Amino acid sequence: MYEYFQGRLASLEPTQAVVDCGGVGYLFEITLNTYEALRRVEGEQVKLYAHHVVREDAQQLFGFYEMAEREMFRILVGVNGVGNQTARVMLSSLTVDELREAIQTQDVKKVQRVKGIGAKTAQRIVLELADKVVGVAGGLRPGTGVRNMAIEEAQTALTMLGFAKPAVEKLLASGDWKNADGSPMTVEEIIKEGLRRL
Repeated sequence: MYEYFQGRLASLEPTQAVVDCGGVGYLFEITLNTYEALRRVEGEQVKLYAHHVVREDAQQLFGFYEMAEREMFRILVGVNGVGNQTARVMLSSLTVDELREAIQTQDVKKVQRVKGIGAKTAQRIVLELADKVVGVAGGLRPGTGVRNMAIEEAQTALTMLGFAKPAVEKLLASGDWKNADGSPMTVEEIIKEGLRRL
């Protein structure tokens, strides 16, 4: 229902953030990774990707600084026995990259080290998600927002051009997208290189 919320960061705690959008404050449940990213921009305009949960007795908004983190969250809650809070704890204990690597390398012990994750749940996560996490792009680090925005825009453009989303995501997650001189590629440069490789 909600894709993202953009507004002023009104308040921030390690597990919650309030974003003021046009005079309305939206309360988000957040991960520690998102908290660390938001801590650097407190009081400024922010954009949180949203996951809306509706239950009989309550509604919740989960907010993510990075689209990749929300994507991983949604993949995790699709596993039997992994609820919203468990997925949030997992993404507070591990980055998207670390979790994806643990799943792809079948590192059950690393997944099990997350608080609240037992051996059976860890095994289920690794077995069920091995193929699903391949296209999840690596986490966007604070301070590299411009570069990551370029990658996101390039992904959208390549998908709109008719390329399969999983193939585009896998390609964009596989490279560092820098020019020969080490400078980050622009959106146009990423799209051109993507067209060449796809």
